[in-house]
Amino acid sequence: MPAERVVKLEGCLNFRDLGGYPTTGGRSLQWRRVFRSDALHRLTPTDVEHLRDRLGVTTVIDLRSTGELRAEGRGALEAEPLAFHHLPLFDGETARASSWSNDLTLADRYFLLCKVARDPIARVVTALAEAPGPAVYHCAAGKDRTGVVSAVLLGLLDVPPEVIVADYVATQENLDAIIARLLETKGYQAMLSALPPDTLHAEGATMIDFLERMRIEYGSMRDYARDAGVSAAALRQLESRLLEP
Repeated sequence: MPAERVVKLEGCLNFRDLGGYPTTGGRSLQWRRVFRSDALHRLTPTDVEHLRDRLGVTTVIDLRSTGELRAEGRGALEAEPLAFHHLPLFDGETARASSWSNDLTLADRYFLLCKVARDPIARVVTALAEAPGPAVYHCAAGKDRTGVVSAVLLGLLDVPPEVIVADYVATQENLDAIIARLLETKGYQAMLSALPPDTLHAEGATMIDFLERMRIEYGSMRDYARDAGVSAAALRQLESRLLEP
């Protein structure tokens, strides 16, 4: 019987298992090996126990900016003996996605993020390949930066585009609650108010457009990853770690 994809936690609204997704080659992702999430700093002691003792998480990859990490912290997980990688996809005003033109669609923003954040995305992929056990990567909402990393990761593992789109759209179910929680913090109030309204959704058309842009520009996610600096050995290790035999 398959595991539950949504991991119910008190301090997270968008913690999900990527296990079970099929590949075009007939394999599937292993359950309880890699997770995507919104920010983890609100995890309760019960949540931490669940991640540590039931899910066996060994590695946390934080995609938030230095400013976000400084303002919100790591929460209760900081006291746990976990490998922690801070790999912000944008950091500082020059690369801040909220400073980009309001004429850009959300798919445009994702595509540009892949261009300006090639190095950290490559480091995220490598960290996931080298993780000693189950790993989770997250940003603030678990939608945009986490969504881009998820699309790259699933594409590298040959998960079909329609499944990648469905994984992205799954965030929509709790998006109102996620945004409401972010709006409780002044920093995120300012950030969200600076973004065009059409960015506050998780619609399938956005991911379809983004994947097509990446295909036209790079050919495949593997070509993108190699161009970004992910080694062939890391890609093999990623497959070995995350795919069913």
